[in-house]
Amino acid sequence: MYCIVLNSGNFESLDLAEFESGPSAEKYSVATQLLIGGVTGWCTGFIFQKVGKLAATTVGGGFFLLQLANYTGYIKVDWQRVEKDMKKTKEQLKIRKSNQIPTEVKSKAEEVVSFVKKNVLVTGGFFGGFSLGMAS
Repeated sequence: MYCIVLNSGNFESLDLAEFESGPSAEKYSVATQLLIGGVTGWCTGFIFQKVGKLAATTVGGGFFLLQLANYTGYIKVDWQRVEKDMKKTKEQLKIRKSNQIPTEVKSKAEEVVSFVKKNVLVTGGFFGGFSLGMAS
């Protein structure tokens, strides 16, 4: 069985039999690994979807209430101060902006790639299940 993965901007064909020596593959069959990944992915996707809707509703409702309070005169917004603070923030972001990726991010990315390669079946099942959970 073969799988195509993106590695450093290039597509690469991997023989899945080569990766069945990972920690989870030693204990479980291919079908079990896919099932475990799929079920955990679906649960994660479903919860992520529900929490995302709740967070969006909370943020949107809070924004609506603030606008309503501003419109009715309960609060006053100092728009000149907001504009001044936004300009200051933009300048700080321009100063910090660079094309270099921090070494911590690179090392974490390498860890993730290594984990995915060692557990390609579980990871594939997880992402498939996650997609289905988000669609549920």
